[in-house]
Amino acid sequence: MSKKILSFGELLLRICPDAGGEWLQQSQLSFYVGGAEANVATALALWGIPSAYCTVLPDHSVARQLDEYLRSRGIDTSSIRWQGDRLGLYFLTRGKDLKNAGVIYDREGSSFSELRPGTLDWDELLEGISWLHFSAISPALNAWVAVVCEEAVKAAVAKKIPVSVDLNYRAKLWKYGKQPLEVMPGLVSHCDLIMGNIWAAEKMLGIPTGEGIHAKSGKEDYLEQARLTSERIQAQFPRVKIVANTFRFDEGLAGIRYYTTLFAESHLHVSEEYCAEKIVDKVGSGDCFMAGLLYGLYRRLSLSDTLEFATAAAFQKLFVLSDATDRTVAAIVAGSIAYVNRR
Repeated sequence: MSKKILSFGELLLRICPDAGGEWLQQSQLSFYVGGAEANVATALALWGIPSAYCTVLPDHSVARQLDEYLRSRGIDTSSIRWQGDRLGLYFLTRGKDLKNAGVIYDREGSSFSELRPGTLDWDELLEGISWLHFSAISPALNAWVAVVCEEAVKAAVAKKIPVSVDLNYRAKLWKYGKQPLEVMPGLVSHCDLIMGNIWAAEKMLGIPTGEGIHAKSGKEDYLEQARLTSERIQAQFPRVKIVANTFRFDEGLAGIRYYTTLFAESHLHVSEEYCAEKIVDKVGSGDCFMAGLLYGLYRRLSLSDTLEFATAAAFQKLFVLSDATDRTVAAIVAGSIAYVNRR
C-alpha cells in the first residue's frame, strides 16, 4: 500500500452572507466545507494521491456528516480525534478576501482550538505516512495548538518524514500574546518545504524585503526579491530544501495577475503568468498551489513541471466556487495548455 500524505489542521465551515443582507430576507446562507489543510487533502485525493487528514471534531451528527463527506472525496479520515463541543466557523462576505477585514472568525472554544499537548499520539498517526503538511493558521490559534504543531513536526523529523508548511498569515488569529516571529521560526526549522510569499516570510520569519518592494513594483523586482528571500530562508533554516512563493495581484479593472516561483538547488524557477478579467472565488487558491507542489513531488515530476502544475491548479481554483478545488489533473493540464497556446 502506498504511503499517504497527512494534512493536519482545523476543519471549518465557511458561511457566506451577501453584502446587502438579502440572506436575512431569503432565510438562506451559502456555506462551504473548508480549512486550509482540508483543502489540500481534498485536492490530493481528487488527483489520485493517497491522502489522509487529521483534525479534531465534536462527536455529534453534523460532524459525523462532515466526516462522511470527506471520506466520500477519497480522504482517509481515520486519524480524526472525536472530542470537544463545537465546530470552527468563519464568515466571509461573498467576493471578499480572507486577508482583508471582511473575514469574521468563530473558532474560539472549537474542538480543534481546545486541543492540548500530549493528546495526539504522533508515532501512531505517522505510521504509513510519507509526508506531513500543516499551515501557520494552526499555531496562530493559541499557545497549546502551537505546541501540538511542534510535537507533530518533531515526531515527523524523528521518523525521517518530510514536512511542509504554508506561511499563511492571518492577523485576526494571532491574538494570544505571541507574535508569529516568536512561534514560526521554531516550527519552520523542522520543515523541508515552505510555501508562502515574500511578505509572509518577512512577517513570520523576519526575512526582510527590500525597501523598494511595494504593491507597484515591477515583476523583475518581485522575482529578485523571491530569490533573495528564498536564499535567506535556506541560510537561516538549513533543513529547508524548497521555497515556493506566490504573487497574486488584483489590478482593479485590469483583473487578476498571477505567477509563482520555486527556489531549490540554488535555482529560481519561474512559472507562466496567468491573467483574468474576472474570477469567482479567491478562497483556497493558495491551498491548491500547495497541493499542486505536493502532487508534483509525490509523482516525482521535475521541479519546473511541479511548479507549472501547481500554478495552473491554483489559478484555475479562482474559478471554482468553494474552498477546495474540483478540477481534475486532466482538466488542469488541458486548461494550462489552452492558456499557453493562447499566448
